[in-house]
Formats: sequence, C-alpha cells, structure tokens
Amino acid sequence: MQVECKLFGPFRDDAGVEDVGGEYDPGTTVGALLRDLEAAYPSLDGRLVDEEAGETEGSTVVTVDEKNVTHLDGLDTELDDGDVVRIVPSVYGG
Repeated sequence: MQVECKLFGPFRDDAGVEDVGGEYDPGTTVGALLRDLEAAYPSLDGRLVDEEAGETEGSTVVTVDEKNVTHLDGLDTELDDGDVVRIVPSVYGG
C-alpha cells in the first residue's frame, strides 16, 4: 500500500528530505513507520518514538489524514492505502 509521509521543520532539515513516504505492507502501524524512519535517517534516531512510554517522543505531533494519532490508537494506529502522515515538532511554526 502507498502511504504519503511528510517531515516538517527541524525533522525535514535534519533528514535532508521532506517526503519520506513509500510502499508499506497492509497493517503497518504508525509506530512501525516511525521506527523505520528512525532507522533510515540516523539524524531522527530517538526523536520520533519514546520506546519506554510507548508513544511519540516529547512534543512530536504525528497526524494521519489530519487526525492526531493520540486521538486514534497512538503508535498502534494502522495505516491504510493512500493515508497521509505528517510528522511535526509541536513548537514548529508560529
């Protein structure tokens, strides 16, 4: 399945790319996608997922189709074909 995924602010700057989406297996969760990104982009390692708490790291906001994953199933939110995931530090913008 195809998932669009965008990085914003410092995440985009540090990874050197904005669009990090791609092809994922059906049933892939937000947590799996974030962990894949941390592995693929060393500058993001430890900045997206708080493994101890089982949630997004710090003030990171992750949305799926404009819905904050904290209002869905958190890191266990399953992705569907065509979903749009945005990863934003909550203090970014103004």
